[in-house]
Amino acid sequence: MKFIELSVFADPDSAARKLVEIANAAEAVQDGRIYIELINGPFLKDGGTPEQYRAALARAITSGWLSQHESGTYVRFTPAGAELFA
Repeated sequence: MKFIELSVFADPDSAARKLVEIANAAEAVQDGRIYIELINGPFLKDGGTPEQYRAALARAITSGWLSQHESGTYVRFTPAGAELFA
């Protein structure tokens, strides 16, 4: 019998926290915009799947840490999200 080690990204809450950490490390451009590809790529490289990425992004938005532009091309930290790293 083989045991499968659960990924950090299996839990949406921990995946959302990891996503916010990645977003915090990314360089924001004008007006605090963080382009999606700057957080999507590192999240997937760290072992997350596209489904886990979508779940993590949705959880970060519903938790009030990030806000996503209606075009879907960038996110910004909300005041609550910025407090996580203050």
